[in-house]
Parts: sequence; structure tokens; C-alpha cells
Amino acid sequence: MQEYQRMTAHFGRDLVQMQQELFIFQNHPITCFSNDLMHNCTVFLCIGRYKNNVAIDPLSAPGKYKIENKYGAHSLIISRCAVTDSGVYSVVATNPHGKATSKVNIAFPLATLFGIHPSKLEVTLLESFGVTFGTEGESVSLVANMVVVPDLPNLPPEAMWYRDDTLLMPSRWAEMSIGGGVAKLTLPHLNKDDEGLYTLRIWSKDGTAEHSAYLFVKDATPTVAGAPGAPMDVKVSDVNADYILVSWKPPNTTHEAPITGYFVDRRKSGTKDWVQCNDSPVKVCKLPVHGLTEGASYHFRVRAVNKDGISLPSRMSSGVTAAEVEMLFCINKHLIYSCLVYVTIPGPPTNVHATEINKTYIVLSWTPPSPRGRAPVWYLIEKCVGDSHVWQRVNTAVQLRSPRFPVYDMEDMKSYRFRIITVNKYGSSEPSEPTAPIQKVDPYGVPSAPGQVIASRNTKTSAFVQWEAPKHTNNLMGYYVDASLVGSKKWFPCNHRPYKHTRFVVHGLVPGDTYVFRVQAVNAYGLSEESQESCILTPTGVDVLSSTPSAPYGISLLNCNGSSMTLAWKRPKNTGGSKIISYYLDKRENLFENYLYLCIKNITLNVYRRCVENLTSGVFYEFKVQAANLAGVGLPSEPSKAFACEAWTMAEPGPAYDISFWEVRDTSVLVQWKPPVYSGDCPITGFFVDMAKKGSSDFAAVNAEPIGHCYLKVAGLETGASYVFRVRAMNAKGVGKASDVSDPVCAKALPGTKEIVCGVDEETGDIFLNFEACEVSETSKFTWSKSYKEITESSRVSITSSGRHSKLTFVNAEKEDLGVYSVAVTDTDGVSSSYSVNEEELKKMQELSYNIKHPIVPLKTELNYEILEKGHVRFWVQAQKLSSSVNYRFIVNDKAITSAEGYKISHDVSTGIIQMTIEHFTKANEGTYTIQMQDGKAKSQSTLVLVGDAFKVALKEADFQRKEHIRKQGPHFSEYLSFHVTDDCTVMLVCKVNLANVKKETTFTWFKEDEEITVDVPPNPMSGSCSLPIPMFSRKDQGIYKAVLGDDRGKDTSVYDVSGKGNDMYFITICSSASDLVLQCTPEGIRLQCSMKYYTEEMKTIWFHRESKISSSEKMRIGGTSEMAWMQICEPTDREKGHYTIEIHDGKKSHSRTFDLSGQVGYSVQMCYMNYLPSVDRGRVVGGLPDVVTIMEKKSLSLTCTVWGDPNPEVTWFKNEQEIVSDDRYKITFEGGKFASLTIKIVYVEDSGKYSINVRNKYGGEFVEITVSVYKKGEDIPEPKLGQSKSVATAKPGTPAPQSAKTPTPTPSLKSPTPTPPPSIKSPTPTPAPKSPTPPRSMRSPTPPRFMRSPTPTKK
Repeated sequence: MQEYQRMTAHFGRDLVQMQQELFIFQNHPITCFSNDLMHNCTVFLCIGRYKNNVAIDPLSAPGKYKIENKYGAHSLIISRCAVTDSGVYSVVATNPHGKATSKVNIAFPLATLFGIHPSKLEVTLLESFGVTFGTEGESVSLVANMVVVPDLPNLPPEAMWYRDDTLLMPSRWAEMSIGGGVAKLTLPHLNKDDEGLYTLRIWSKDGTAEHSAYLFVKDATPTVAGAPGAPMDVKVSDVNADYILVSWKPPNTTHEAPITGYFVDRRKSGTKDWVQCNDSPVKVCKLPVHGLTEGASYHFRVRAVNKDGISLPSRMSSGVTAAEVEMLFCINKHLIYSCLVYVTIPGPPTNVHATEINKTYIVLSWTPPSPRGRAPVWYLIEKCVGDSHVWQRVNTAVQLRSPRFPVYDMEDMKSYRFRIITVNKYGSSEPSEPTAPIQKVDPYGVPSAPGQVIASRNTKTSAFVQWEAPKHTNNLMGYYVDASLVGSKKWFPCNHRPYKHTRFVVHGLVPGDTYVFRVQAVNAYGLSEESQESCILTPTGVDVLSSTPSAPYGISLLNCNGSSMTLAWKRPKNTGGSKIISYYLDKRENLFENYLYLCIKNITLNVYRRCVENLTSGVFYEFKVQAANLAGVGLPSEPSKAFACEAWTMAEPGPAYDISFWEVRDTSVLVQWKPPVYSGDCPITGFFVDMAKKGSSDFAAVNAEPIGHCYLKVAGLETGASYVFRVRAMNAKGVGKASDVSDPVCAKALPGTKEIVCGVDEETGDIFLNFEACEVSETSKFTWSKSYKEITESSRVSITSSGRHSKLTFVNAEKEDLGVYSVAVTDTDGVSSSYSVNEEELKKMQELSYNIKHPIVPLKTELNYEILEKGHVRFWVQAQKLSSSVNYRFIVNDKAITSAEGYKISHDVSTGIIQMTIEHFTKANEGTYTIQMQDGKAKSQSTLVLVGDAFKVALKEADFQRKEHIRKQGPHFSEYLSFHVTDDCTVMLVCKVNLANVKKETTFTWFKEDEEITVDVPPNPMSGSCSLPIPMFSRKDQGIYKAVLGDDRGKDTSVYDVSGKGNDMYFITICSSASDLVLQCTPEGIRLQCSMKYYTEEMKTIWFHRESKISSSEKMRIGGTSEMAWMQICEPTDREKGHYTIEIHDGKKSHSRTFDLSGQVGYSVQMCYMNYLPSVDRGRVVGGLPDVVTIMEKKSLSLTCTVWGDPNPEVTWFKNEQEIVSDDRYKITFEGGKFASLTIKIVYVEDSGKYSINVRNKYGGEFVEITVSVYKKGEDIPEPKLGQSKSVATAKPGTPAPQSAKTPTPTPSLKSPTPTPPPSIKSPTPTPAPKSPTPPRSMRSPTPPRFMRSPTPTKK
């Protein structure tokens, strides 16, 4: 017994429990039956079974032995028992702390071989117990009814009861009975220790019949209102002669005050008095109890304390004896005891250390000295603070016999060292080696809060709650789940004992009510913070009862090495409404009838394969698979083919497996598979995918070249058609066996299918991929992958999911994050999507992310400037939006500017404008202008460089605006000088005066070239507008005109240069008025003429005949009058027929007029000319007059010519088509009917113009024009026009001009009657020329119409 206790103290509580169970089994009577024997025990370790010290191999005799492990019960079933099966059977349990062995002798007499074992009975469960609710102190019975065949009164079925996978034994807390078709478990005095999942397991002919249901036990009413519930699961461990460690689990607190500590009570066996072990409450859920009596048995209980009171006591622990435990060694399956060496004075202890450390106490532990002698020993403990070497005795009043001791009197924030001395009746040992410094701390603390809580409706009265485990578990004991009615804010506990898993079915809900849930994690330090509340669980009117899954199918062989086979299968098509938690695999040899049971637990939904070992080479095996979920185990699959256990030696790879379909769209689907388990003689280099329509066996290869990865997107599918696929792997040796044909997939996207969206979080600037599923189930999870490899733990991304949405966020997106990302939603009909992150898009997203993480104030306009009136300069910038808390500053040439004299700085939140105005803008303001602004986290800056030419322009404009402001203080123009051309070809200079600043004394004066212009009517500035007409404008009128407005307040000047552009505008107006060409017959031939408002030789005209330019000659004479331009064709012939054009240039473009002189028109012209020839005695000028006369101002001008006509003609002189009358300045003479003259005594510039003489008699006449130009003294003599020679008048003032040489008088021809002038002949579609006003003529010689005038002969 002592050696057994030593072993327990060394290896811990678990091994103690194991040995107790093995000891119970070893003393349990063995009953042998005729055919089968069940040999079972309950442990939680690695188990080995032996017969007569030889390991039992179930495969050595197929069907003989069956090994099972269910709910912690390990069983060896021996079928078809015979006398040869008698022997010594042993079981060996091993864990990291050691191992233990138990044996039993079994004999099979011949008489027992003909009996019936309970496992041969046929048992069918009928009505069974359901979810049960109880309260502490009450009694509850769990009852199951059954039908047993045959029903033998003396041979009831063998029933086993389990609580949370722990086998229950009859005790004062659990009473069991079976018989009469009823199995019953009675719990006479409920406690929260009894809460859990209860399972009844009954052996039957077909295996086992099982049923499970949960028992909930709520707290009893406390004696003090507000006191907490009682602790539970009180356990004792580390048992020594005078020391025991007591531990327990804390109760749940929902509406009660937090627990502040615990009291531990002890009671010796056989007494009724409880003694409190600790004077003050301990805050940790464990307490070392020392000072016990060696050899005495104790029970322990715990009470919780809060501010309102003390709870009811917990259920007392099992009895334990305080005794010294020796080491137990198990070597070569035999127990060997340690040897004792006899000495007098013991040695010092070794391995002194702290096994428990918290803020309340520490527990010192050490190894007893070896050898220690026969005399009993005890221990002295000494401590010192830090490295002081001043040692102080700790246990002065206690004789310590156990190698454990709790130390309480330690100050916070101080470190201590400890050493141990061994003492017996002969003396004391040397002190042990001191420990390292030890300080009172809580190494763990409570766990962190659990993660997201998801609740889903299970039935009308139950809900399925699952949550994420806390990040820091800190020796987690389990979880408490609380619920609350929505809107009540009152929480109630759903379980009263810590639950170990992260999913829980809450029962007892009220149909129609709406609930939310929360979860707390529990460890020895207490309860964690509450998790966040779950989503609201809405009521439902339909039962959503979970069912068992359907049968798996498609079992295939992936590899075989001669002693093991690797199998794969397809998951059930119907999971039963909950997650599959395990698969059960059965096998049998092809020649045997019974299957051997195997269990595969904790298999995820993405793995459906299993390696079955210990097979016999050359034997054929068949397999069946069953799936299990929370509702139970489903139906088995159909038996597989008979697979031969022969080692694969082919060079090519084996088959691929687990073909699945994702991203199903109308014309494409993504096919995924897992690579072969057997790769052949060399590594796999690629895969081929084959495709066929459903129902067809004609497979076609999808890819011509092998692909190196285990997925392929197949496009070009027919919408709505179903397809099947298979995969073939290849290596250097060739293409291997094809996989099993996949399930059919329909090429049609799910309704509402959405794709992954890439974006940037507007708040954080994180780049993310977001996916919204078109459908989810209550158990669905989002699985993200990169290059179709699942992302489990990554420092590059983080994944969050809620409801239908899941988001993958990049921690810091870089080039290594490029690739294809995909997401799949489990427990749906293939909801999935993928997204390719390429370099271009990543760069774009990085820019957006940077802008959000480093925000800027968005600007509508950059920093700009404008010149205001008075010459002020305004610098401004406009943001799209500003808040009232915006901060900014202007910097000019690296110097910050503030509002002061000469500078005004302001902003307007409504418009987003920030501005600075400089009142005195000078050369000193040249430089660089910058504005810096900050609005919240956003910043921005804008710069304007104002130097060089740009600054000069700004400075010039500022100076102008400053002067303009000063100018407008007195009389000033509102509009400066401009001009326009009137209908009578008068150039009109016009300006407008600002009437607001004009008074009676204000004067207005015109100037040309700084010489005042005297006008007939003085301008009136009070009218608001003043004009200066310039009639018959010519180049002599060009010059700089100036208007001056002034009074005593100042003056304003407007200047206009009437030349170049203004002259062009004048000629444009005249040229646009030109009429179509008109033909006129004359005595000398025919004349083509074009009428216009005003014509002068300064206008550039060009004549063309058949696209050839015409120069003036004897045959073709070119000239014009003040109202027309003409061309005379003398004595026309057929050669002159054709197309004639005149081009008139206005300085910018040409204006063309045409006349077609051919055909019938030409004939009419000739007839007109022939009829006009007889008028040779008409009046005409025969010589003496030049075309152009140039004379200096203030001289005398005489125009003299010789005229002829029979009878003598009459003579009339004109100036600018106005008849000249003889007076003091103008003297007209006509002597002898031959010599006519016009004398101007003193000429001025105003006398310049067109002078003409009209000589007529009864046969007709002639009109000759002379251009007179008067220039000022000192000016250059103007050049002659129209190709004529220059004639300069040199006569002195007051001296008559000399007459020109006489021209011989031509001999008059024979007279002929004067014909009536024919009408003019025009081009086929002429437009009549507008009539110019005709100047008054002398009564002595009436002037014929314009078209009747004779052409002026060319002077030589």
C-alpha cells in the first residue's frame, strides 16, 4: 500500500484514478459464457492487451477478437470461446507519467460453453428518457423501455451508464437497475456535479443500442438572498502524509455579485463535524491543506463567498487517506520496488521548487533524501528575502513530514528563496540547494473572453449555440452559457457546470420568445469577461430537428503496400442538418460474414480517407462507412468492391480523388481534386482532366498539356447542361489510372450569385476582398484560399465573417500578395467565388489606401491670384469642403505671413475659400507663395511661383488697376474710343463718358497727331456719348486720334490708332457692298464696271480674262471713279470673248465678281458697239490733265486742259462729285471753246480729293477725273497711284499755274446722227448695283446716267 501511494504522489491524480479503476476491475468477478467474452475497463490512456504475456493481434485470427473504445470504456471481445482461450489476460495502460498493469485469470470449463451471453440477446429500445431538468437536492430517475428477445428472467441485458463519456458505477449518488424490459438510473440527491450528457449503452446481438440525453441541474435556493451558487467537482490530489491539494470548479454567476473567494471544509471519516481549513477566503479554485493526521481519512467540501453571503456547500469529495506514498516503477511488465539503504543521519532533500504559484500562496515541493535511513524524518523550511542570505525558519510550530508545504506569509512585490533541511532523531542534514527567487504572482489569470457567438434555432424549445475559443485559454476548465429575453436585460444560466466544448444545445426555451446568448470562459482563477452578445434568435413555428446523416458512398482504393490500404469515400449527400463529427469504418475479409468495427474521430469535412493497417497480404477485403453527427450515427454505405491486399508496384501514379466543384457559373466551373496517394516510381509532374456530358461515356481531354496544380477552370460549357469529370495523374513513366468519375455538375449559377469585390476601407485605408454569399446555413463557414490552398494562419491577411458577409483584409498589401484568392461557403450548394489580384490593380489600390491613411484636403483649385480694383492682389485657394476647425498659414519666400497692416487673411467655410489680400503690391512681393492647411487628419499644400515675366505681368496689371482707380475719381470714360463705318462709308469714332462724374465745367476735345481738331458742332460730354465723323476715309485720314475729357478734378484720355486694322475694317465694309459686273457699250468699245458705295485707288483690284491677269494697256484700259471700278475694252473682237473676273481685296480676303462675255452675249455686245460708233463729234478732253496731282500746302493749284467738240462743248468742274462754283478761292475759265481751267489760290490738306471735269455737247461728252493730294511742308511727297506718273505743282502762292502743252486737235470725223444710247448689257444673273447719290450738275451740261459716261482716255 505504501509503494502504491508513493507512485500516486509522483505521477498525479490521473494515474491514481486509473489504478483505482483497474483495481476495481481486477477484483470484479469474471463470468464466462459459451461463445463470447467481453473483457472491459475504463481508462483514458494508451492501452495494450496480452494473453499469457503475448500481445493479442486481432488480425492474426480474423473474427476472433474485437477491440472497442467507446465513451472511455476499452473492451476486448473474444468470439467463439473455447477451452484453448483460457489463460492470463492482462491490460497495460500508459501515459507520459508512467504505466500500470492489471491481470485476470480466465478459465473456460466445458459446461459454460453452452450458455447464453447477454451480448447475444436482441435488444430494441422503445421509449427512452429525454432532456431532463432538476434542482440540487431533488431526486431524478432516467428510464428507458426496451424489448428483449429472448426475455430470460435470470439473464437481463448488460447495460452501462455514462456521464460525459465517463462510465458510472453504482454508488450512494447513482443507483442502477435493469429487468422487466426497463433500464433505470436513479440519482437520489442531485447536485451540479450530476449535470451532463447521459448515455445508456446496451449490448445486443447486432452490436450496441444506445441513447443519450442531457440532464440540467440548477442551483438550490441559497440561505442568504444574493449569495452565489455552490462550487462543484471537488477533487483531491497530491496526497501525502499530512498534505493534500483540494481543487474545484467555480459556479456560474449571472445576476449575483462576483465571487470574492472560497472556504474549504474538511471532515474525518466517521464523524459529522466539518472544520474550516482556511481563515480567509482563497481566490483561486484550489487550496493546499496541510496539518492532517497521517493515516486518517478525510472528506472535503467548498463554499463560495461574495458580498451578500456564503453559498451552500458543494458535494463532498470522495474519501482520501493522508499517507506517505512511495515511488512505483513499472519495468518489463513487472513491479519493482526501490531499494532502501540504511543510514543514520539523512541527506538533504533535492529538487526544491514551487509547484503552485499565485498571489495567495505558493506550494513548495521537493524530493525526499535518498538514502534517508530507517528512522522517520521530518523537514524544516527556511526562507530569505532576495539575495540577503539571512535565513528565517518558516514552519516553527509544525513538524512537517510530507515533501509539500504551502507558504502564505510572503509580501507582495518581493522575491524569496527557500531551502529545506531533513531531520530525524539522530540529527539534521545539511540545507538543500536554495531555490531561484520566487514571487507571489498570478501566472495566468482568468481567460480572455470567448469570440463571436452564433445562435441558431434547433427545435421550438432549444437552440444550437456555438462560439470561438478565447485567444488566451490559461488552463481552461470550460464555458458557461447565459441567455436573455430580448428587451428584458435579465440573464439566466443555460448550464450550471462548465462545458468543455465550443458548441452547446440550450434546452428549455419558451416557444415564440426571442433570445440572445453570451458565453464566459472558466478556469481556476474564475470567470472571464462576457463575450459579445449573439445575434437575436427569432422564434420559429417549425421544428428543425436534426437527423442522422445519409450514407457515404463511392469507396475507392488509393494505395496498398501489402499490409495496409488507403481508402477514400465521398461525403454523405445529406448531413442531417448538423456537422459530421466522425466516421465509422467497418471491414471484413471477403470470405467472412462479420465486419470488424473501426472508429475515425475528429475528421474534418474536407478529408475523406483512411489508412487501414495490419492487413494480411493476398487477402481480399470489403469495407463499409458510416457518418455521425450530433444526432447520431447514420446508415452504412454499400459494401465496397473486394480490394486485394497486394502491394502496388506500377511505375505510373495512382488515381486522384475527392473531385469537387466550385465557382459554378452558366458557362464555366472550377474543378478541384486531391493528388494521388501513390505517386509511382517518380514524382508526379502534372494532371489531365477529362470531361463528358452526364450519361455519356465519351470523355474528352479538357487540357492538351498537363497542369502542375490540383485545380482547373473549365470554360465554354453549355448553360444548363450536366457534366462529369475524371482526373489522370502523370509522371516521367507515363499517365496513371484515372480517378473515379465525379458526381455530375450542372453548369448553371445559383440565383443571386455574387462575386468577390476588391476595395479600400474608407476609414482605415485597408485593402480588402469582400464577399456576400447568396445563401448560408446555420453551420456554414467561409473558407478563404490563395491559389486554392486554404489560408489557415497568415501574418499577411486577416479574415472576418458575419452573417452572409466575409472579408479578407490585407495587413500590408505588397507584391507577394499578388495571386488568385477564392472563398467557399461550407454547408451550401457550392457557394464560392474567386478574384485575381494583379499588379496594376494592386498599385491602384495602394494609391487609394495611401490617400486614406494619409488624407489630404481635396482642392477645387490650386493657389491662384487675381488683381482687384485699387491694385490690390488677392491670393486664394478653394477646397472642396472645409470644417470650422480648419487651420492654415500662408508662407511667402519661406516666411509665415499673418494678418497685419498691408495683409488681410480670411476663409469662408461655406465656399471652401481661403484667401490673402496684399494691399500694396510692389517689386518686393516677387517670390514663391505657399499655403499649408490642415482639416482634422487631412492635410494639403499648394504653391504658386510668381517670379520673372509672370510677376512683371501681375505687377503691371496691379499698377494699371491702381491708376484706374485714381482716374475714376474724376471725369472719365466709361468706354474708350472705338469706331464703326456707316452706310454712307463714313468712319465714325465714338466714345462714352461716365455721366456720374461729369459736370457742366467738364470739357471734351478731339486731337489728331496731338493737333486739336475743330469740329462744326462742339462735343457735349453731358450727353454721355461723343463722336467724330470721318467721311470718305482714305489713307490720308490714318493716324492717332485722341479724345481728352477734363475739369478741375483731373482729366482722362482715350487714344485710338486709326490705321492698319481700322483701315482694313473700312475697306471690308466697302468691298462687301460691291455690285455684280455690268457691261456698258461706249464709242470706243465696251466697258465692264462694278459699282460700290465708295471707290479709291487705294483699294487693290485685279482683273482676269480666262484666268489670266489683265494689265492696263491701249486695248484694255483699267480705271475707276469714286463710285465704281471699270475696265474698257477698246474695239472688241472675238478674241476678247470669254469669262471676266474682278477681285477686290479688303486686306483680309478677296471679293470676286464675274461676267461671261461669250455666245449670244458677245454678239449683242458687238451690235451695241457698232451702233455707238457715229458719236465722234461729241465733247471730250483731248489733253492737258494728269490723273494725279501732288502739291504742297499753301501753294496755288491750276488744273488746265484742252477740250474739243463740234459744236463747242460746255464745261463743268466737280470736287468729290460736288459741282464747283467760281468764287474767291476757286476760279473757273473757258477760253475760245478750247481751253478750260480751274485755279485754287491757296490749297490746304482739306482740298485733297477727287476733282473731275465734264465736257459735253449735243453728241455726248466725257467725264475726266483727277486725284489731288495736298501734303504738309516737311512731309514726304506721296507716291503716284494707279501706275500714273507724278505731276508736282511748283507754282508759287498766288501765281497762276502754267498751262500744259497743247495737245494737237484731232480732225473731226464725219458727223452722224446721235444714236439713242442702248441699255447696258449685264451678265446672265446680275444683281443691280445700289445707286450712289448723284451730285448736282450744271444746267449747261446735264450729266447722263452713270452707265452712259464715256471712258476717260489713258494719258501718256
